[in-house]
Amino acid sequence: MNYFFTLEQVLLTKYPKEKIEKFKHFYENFINNKFTFEDNYIPCKLKEPSYSNFLEIVKPTALPKIKNFNTIEGKKYLLHTILHIEYSAIDLALDAALRYQNLPLQYYSDWLEVANDEVRHFIMLENLLNELGGKYGDFPVHKNLFEAMENTPEFLRRMAAVPRYLEANGLDQNPKIMEKLKSNNDPFNRKILEALNIILEEEVDHVTKGDTWYKYACDLENLPYDETYLKIIEEVFPGSTKRKMDLNFEARKKAGFSCELLKTLSKKQDCN
Repeated sequence: MNYFFTLEQVLLTKYPKEKIEKFKHFYENFINNKFTFEDNYIPCKLKEPSYSNFLEIVKPTALPKIKNFNTIEGKKYLLHTILHIEYSAIDLALDAALRYQNLPLQYYSDWLEVANDEVRHFIMLENLLNELGGKYGDFPVHKNLFEAMENTPEFLRRMAAVPRYLEANGLDQNPKIMEKLKSNNDPFNRKILEALNIILEEEVDHVTKGDTWYKYACDLENLPYDETYLKIIEEVFPGSTKRKMDLNFEARKKAGFSCELLKTLSKKQDCN
């Protein structure tokens, strides 16, 4: 199996079911060491999200304003929102495993493992949405994650902006959603909570992997970790370093964030 060529075909596949089937076949070959790296591979340029032909894409400000998770419609929208994040995350992990060459084998193994986790998350959430009579595509979506991928073709910037910023933000938001769901002793809410708890635990590992390879990229260029991170995320997400961030300190510290960086981002005097 030609690693880059075959993985590119997985990434470019449009529909979830087909993409997941192709990925599982690819990943099985990878973990069984049935692959070769091509020396002359040129990464593809993605001009639009893989989901653009079956989802309605709108600006984030045009998304529905549904905040009550205790109605059927609210549950559907919540699940659909997280489901879209997970599907986007599959593409982000596949692209990370595809776009950068001549890295240690562990790098490719790490991001394919992340992609495999995101596939499981997607299937788990899709099943819950189906239980409510919903399906992926019932609500409009935004393409913020795709745009972040599009705007960070360089290895260092990608590792800073995607796993260490966007995915780390998920560590902060997930517990807040879980608290809202806990406020109502609804049997289906408990199902969603179980899924979100699995996602939160595994996302810590994803951010940790991102932290490892971000620091590896900094070391290649002899760059300081925290100062470089703040510079990159301010460039990619203007204003992100200026606002006070409500952080999940415990999860972020587990994932490799320094206390000094957490204090800078949260505008607090300590990181407890």
